[in-house]
Amino acid sequence: MGWFNEAFNGHDIDEHGQPLNKSYRAHAVQERQIDELIGLVKGVLADGVICQGEVEYLLKWVESNRTVANQWPANVLYPRIAAALADGHMDEDEESEILSLLISAVGDRSLPKGGEASHSTALPLCHPAPKIYFAAQTFCFTGKFNSGTRGWCERQVQERGGFASSNTTKKLNYLVIGEIGSRDWLHSTHGLKIKKALEYRDAGQPLHIVSEQHWYGSI
Repeated sequence: MGWFNEAFNGHDIDEHGQPLNKSYRAHAVQERQIDELIGLVKGVLADGVICQGEVEYLLKWVESNRTVANQWPANVLYPRIAAALADGHMDEDEESEILSLLISAVGDRSLPKGGEASHSTALPLCHPAPKIYFAAQTFCFTGKFNSGTRGWCERQVQERGGFASSNTTKKLNYLVIGEIGSRDWLHSTHGLKIKKALEYRDAGQPLHIVSEQHWYGSI
């Protein structure tokens, strides 16, 4: 707990060790709610099929937790689920669409077994996938990669005239997401780097989020 006390200078926590900073506490609540939503989605997908009742439950959950309605992945799931249920009935096409959406949100249709790595989600990737340019472009890599170590991936960029960054900044041109999730990913599906990149991209920054497979096909 030393890092925790240092972070709050030992003065901004109550007698129970909880932060007094209201914005920090609100952020922590939102993170727990996102965790809960992802857990609910995984539970719905556990048997590989979905029914209208399960989708209605997800819709009601998001509507009851409005503080996360504008955060990924809730901000992507909510409008499409709401549209599918707008007439009170989900047809087969809508069920198939929502099933694919939920699978992409958590990276797989089932909970990973002990010791297995969870597949990285494809939901925040740019569609259509952009052309990859290397010269004078800045790349950041997150996750674990099938093609090689992160250092190897960075060298491929540098050898082609590009730059490698360890952080997501407004100057970033490409964020490359590894095909296999790693422990530095927040909530096992999207990491801090991805979340920050989404914020920059949504704010209008020319930042591309691509998969390892798409990036590797360009080297």
